[in-house]
Amino acid sequence: MIGIIVQLVLSWIVIWLYCKGNLSVLGLMPTTERVRDLFVFLLVTMLACSSGFLLRMYFGQEKWLMNPGFTWKLLFEGAWWNMKSVLFEELIFRGVLLYILIKWLGHVRAIIISSVAFGIYHWFSYELFGNPGQMIVIFLLTGSIGLLYAYGFAKTGALYATIAMHFGWNFTKGFIFSEGATGNGILVQAKPLPNVQVSYFVYAIVILTPFVLFFLLNFLLLKNRAYRI
Repeated sequence: MIGIIVQLVLSWIVIWLYCKGNLSVLGLMPTTERVRDLFVFLLVTMLACSSGFLLRMYFGQEKWLMNPGFTWKLLFEGAWWNMKSVLFEELIFRGVLLYILIKWLGHVRAIIISSVAFGIYHWFSYELFGNPGQMIVIFLLTGSIGLLYAYGFAKTGALYATIAMHFGWNFTKGFIFSEGATGNGILVQAKPLPNVQVSYFVYAIVILTPFVLFFLLNFLLLKNRAYRI
């Protein structure tokens, strides 16, 4: 939490030095539209992410059960851990620096720079140096996601939609389906794990469907809006 407070203070200093502005450029104050965006983008993203696990259940015969160690305290800790992680990244990559880049360079170039930086950042967070193949895959994947997040910030003029998308994906995959750094969350995979072979086509469908739905649905929610920044 202290780190996020420090980020906000530094963000305020940067935007004040740039244009004598304040943190209102991040669209932090809640409005009806922003709160609606928070819930809509969160729901859409969670459903898109969950589709991959539903396909795994269907084609891979996986079974997911309620975590016997689940508690409300665990839920709070998992949600808070994911939210802190999301806020940290959003304030860096979709915060005042992206706002300033948009003002300097325009939307297209600023969004591309932000997404490239987001992709490179994950080389460090995933400790991938020395593995060129994984570096390329992660860069393309996280950079593309960063592209959508930056586009969402520019279109809405606030961090609500981007936080909702970012948190919705991380929380669903990492905590609801227990594939994150915090360990078992809400659902755990039943054992023994199934030994099922599927075609490359089916495998591609299972892997790509949640990402395609994530990008397509969220993009459609954003594309008809005018840029707010």
